[in-house]
Amino acid sequence: MIKFNGLRAAQKLTSAWRAATVGVSALALASCVGSTLGSFPDNQIQAPTQTTVSGETLGTGSVRVGLLLPMSGAGSANSIAQVFRNSAELALNNFPNADVQLLVKDTGGTSEGGRAAAQAAINEGAELILGPVFAPAVAGAAATARASGVPVVAFSTDTSVAARGVYLLSFLPQSDVQRVIAHASSKGKRSYAALLPDDSYGAVVEAAFRQEVGRTGGRIVSIQRYSLSGNNTADLTAKTQALVSSLPQVDALFVPAGGGVPPLVMQTLMQQRAQLGNVTMLGSGQWDTQQTKSSPVLAGAWYPGPADTGYQAFAGRYAQAYGAQPPRNATLAYDGVTLAAGLVRSAGPQRFATSVLTNRDGFIGIDGLFRFLSSGENERGLAIYQLTGSGAQVVSPAPRDFRSGT
Repeated sequence: MIKFNGLRAAQKLTSAWRAATVGVSALALASCVGSTLGSFPDNQIQAPTQTTVSGETLGTGSVRVGLLLPMSGAGSANSIAQVFRNSAELALNNFPNADVQLLVKDTGGTSEGGRAAAQAAINEGAELILGPVFAPAVAGAAATARASGVPVVAFSTDTSVAARGVYLLSFLPQSDVQRVIAHASSKGKRSYAALLPDDSYGAVVEAAFRQEVGRTGGRIVSIQRYSLSGNNTADLTAKTQALVSSLPQVDALFVPAGGGVPPLVMQTLMQQRAQLGNVTMLGSGQWDTQQTKSSPVLAGAWYPGPADTGYQAFAGRYAQAYGAQPPRNATLAYDGVTLAAGLVRSAGPQRFATSVLTNRDGFIGIDGLFRFLSSGENERGLAIYQLTGSGAQVVSPAPRDFRSGT
């Protein structure tokens, strides 16, 4: 459940977090309702005339919110859409008396589809857009929503589509890098090497990596960029081997990609008899999988991620309701809906105002603390996990308050 985080609510954070992980509690707005609202014409929401709705709806509340999903998208898009739709429904079921009605619209995962879906939802009275999932659809929806003064809370990780009034709720690569490098620095790590995918994700991560290492007074000894073609790992192996000569000068190796990449990197280094005694491997949120956590060769490595207590409780409720375990990012739709419902309950006519959505104290959801920045990107309170070879344990807890960092 989302709770609004603020100084007046500081003493309630612990009990609110417990409530967030096991059930539903009332939401309270912390602060900033009366501050300047910025460029969006949302200082005072006027209830639109309710029109007939086409397509699926979830909930029966008086405040309409668009839920834009790639229901007819290619590949895995349809299954992603179904999971997000289910998570949204679960959020409404777990939120007592939510005065929200979700208008489910299909984007097909495309820019044109996002534009049409957003227009349909707004024509039917949507005051807020949740979604889309994919960046092209977000860009299309944003163009329509911005013209109508309707804010968007999207699920894409592509920061190029973030903007004022278009907020990303997803887990962003930059947050992962900032958290894990800051932790490494606090533990005395000063010299870094990195093994990065040669793609758009790798480019974003590299920029954040360079910035954060510089900010913490560290130095970068080597960066190797690899390409993957299908299941061909030859280039990854070659670039890993190229790092071996640099490792005696390094005390942290950053490998953000997940899946089979981290164990292959470590196995290759061991086969090359690399000097790993002082080197700690650092990962990203992509490491938050059973495959990575159960790999014995990665024991001792660190990676950032949200506190998982809330997710475990959510996953149990989801499995009970829908008969399957949800993917890790299913919480985005759940938190988006509870955020909307909480704002409706607590913020009155300013519920989706810019100043409310960008409240500096942020919110607490299933995955912990988060807040939206005026740029449309977000900040999250992440924990640091250390791999044990058969799981992961928290070695640095997620912060509970943005002001104090604790």
